[in-house]
Amino acid sequence: MRPKSLVAALAIVVALAVLFAGVACAGSAQPAPDADGTGGAAASAERADQGVFDDRVLFGQSAAFSGPAQDLGSNMRLGILAAFNEANEAGGVHGRRLELESLDDGYEADAAFSNTQELLYERKVFALIGAVGTPTSRSAFLSANSAGAPFLAPFTGAEFLRDPELDNILNLRASYYQETEEMVERLTEDLGFKRIAVFYQNDSFGQAGLAGTIQALQRRGLEPAGSGYYERNTGATTGAVFHIVDTDPEAVIMVGAYAPVAKAIQAVREQIDPVFMAISFVGSGPLAEALGADGAGIYVTQVVPSPDDDSIPVVAKYQAALTSHDPDATPSFVSLEGYLAGRLAIAGLQGCGRDLTHDCFLNAIRRGQTVDIEGFPLQYGPEDNQGSDAVFVTVLGENGEYRQVESLEGGP
Repeated sequence: MRPKSLVAALAIVVALAVLFAGVACAGSAQPAPDADGTGGAAASAERADQGVFDDRVLFGQSAAFSGPAQDLGSNMRLGILAAFNEANEAGGVHGRRLELESLDDGYEADAAFSNTQELLYERKVFALIGAVGTPTSRSAFLSANSAGAPFLAPFTGAEFLRDPELDNILNLRASYYQETEEMVERLTEDLGFKRIAVFYQNDSFGQAGLAGTIQALQRRGLEPAGSGYYERNTGATTGAVFHIVDTDPEAVIMVGAYAPVAKAIQAVREQIDPVFMAISFVGSGPLAEALGADGAGIYVTQVVPSPDDDSIPVVAKYQAALTSHDPDATPSFVSLEGYLAGRLAIAGLQGCGRDLTHDCFLNAIRRGQTVDIEGFPLQYGPEDNQGSDAVFVTVLGENGEYRQVESLEGGP
């Protein structure tokens, strides 16, 4: 059973507040209410079949294509397009080509809200896919829910999106609570560490990782040795580094984006030498690039297999699809997750036939049968909107490449 807590409940309350604040400010971006004042229900009914045409079906994505998290958005989009292109080259799904409209939110919640409104009510997409980040997904998912539109595979492990009552959401990846549980288990059991600090981004994403780490430590009778945070979309890590160094931890769990995480690792290492473990959202490729030779020995939890291991059937299919779509593209954990997101969308379309509706699409996936993507299983159910529980631990080598490890014993 996945952990549920007051943190998740509070997150939903805050999400509602953010949404209502956005509605107050968005003005003309909202669908106009009917004369009888029943605008929400009418708007939902009006767009029930939007984005579905005789020859194509239209998906929408709001993600970061600029700013410090742009590599994540670009690679999610790349993977989704590789999957869509693969299906289109084979004739589409039930005679319909798959198309993707993408808008840049710069990893900012307000922009994500505006983009979602535009995608749903102006560009009239059938479903949303591949949102990037917790604060941005928080702004978007209730808008999707209000419109009755599926919200697929957001690139976040936030717990509030895993509420079983949210039946229009289809999460692909394991949660941040599961990732931090794996981190703490490996650090305490494999290495016997007890002094574990947390470096985190000061928003709903970072606080979700912090809460997951605290819970995992408390289950073992421990508390964080210390913590330090930075503000989203900034590189202001000096204060956080000071707090981390001051506690002299044996390990630091990093819950942030690649640029500030890399900057903090380098600064901490100038004074102490703890083990670093970063959560999957960090962006493994750009983190390795940013750290260069300093990256050796950094651990990162992943929620998909290695994108370079073509002995895994789904990875071999992904690599072929990626090359077909963009011969110059380099495989990455993020674009592999995007490819799996695209394949999840295709599975929903395949389950509906030509009579495509939101309910049919969601039921095709959530009816309880395993969605098997080339040996990568996704299991959903009536009260389970998360497909995969898999968490993999990888370590960055001196060659700048990641390899999977089963234990931290013996070091990197």
